[in-house]
Amino acid sequence: MKLKVLVDNNTYIDQYFLGEPAASYYIECGGKKILFDTGYSDIVVSNAEKMGIDLGSLDYIVISHGHDDHTRGLKFINERFDISNIKLISHPECFDPKFFEDNFIGSPFSLDEIKSFTDYLPCKGTFNITDDLVFLGEVPVVCDFEKRYSIGEKHVDGKKTEDHLIEDSAVVYKNEDGLFIITGCSHCGICNIIEYAKKICKDDRIIGVIGGFHLFEDDERLKYTVEYLESNKIETLYPCHCVSLKAKAKMMSRLNVKEVGVNMEISIK
Repeated sequence: MKLKVLVDNNTYIDQYFLGEPAASYYIECGGKKILFDTGYSDIVVSNAEKMGIDLGSLDYIVISHGHDDHTRGLKFINERFDISNIKLISHPECFDPKFFEDNFIGSPFSLDEIKSFTDYLPCKGTFNITDDLVFLGEVPVVCDFEKRYSIGEKHVDGKKTEDHLIEDSAVVYKNEDGLFIITGCSHCGICNIIEYAKKICKDDRIIGVIGGFHLFEDDERLKYTVEYLESNKIETLYPCHCVSLKAKAKMMSRLNVKEVGVNMEISIK
């Protein structure tokens, strides 16, 4: 499995790619080309071009959840490429309209629009993208310190409800050495994601985790998260996008944490 960071908040010195507060990863696995999340703007397209990645040749686009910093780049991909034959995977509630303090923060496309120009595969449960790469679907809450919380509201069938981001998900690469987990924002809880990945893949060994962990404050949730990650003896962590400096510092004091930025590449046999 090869992963390339196309979009992240962070960029590296002397590497002239663009960054933004968003996330997108290009993955090659089992002969398939996969885009996990699409970032916020057209930089997903320009960065990919500079890296020699053809987004028009993708087999799959996987969306972790419906917020615009993970879905809005799809607008620019669709403008540039014919993606009608690309399979798009997400939880079925991913494209519900989302608002925060009266500002729209959801996908640029409705569910009907997504169905009209992609080969859409709604997945509430797990889905095997390849023999070794699994979309987790809806992640159950099992850790007491990672209860679901709402961010804004969503509008469905003319009704406004609190948005608990039930669609938030991740993908897992599995090999003979263990599991490597790729997340978007981990709104459902990074430890809940890891626990579910272990259950689905029937393997307790975690090679690494990359993505947003949605941790900002030095609070009890961060404390218990660090203890959980340490107890699972995770080889390498790549927290990025929605993880504060103080949260990263807390993790670095006890865990093997690597810096993430646009054009970073991870290869796992």
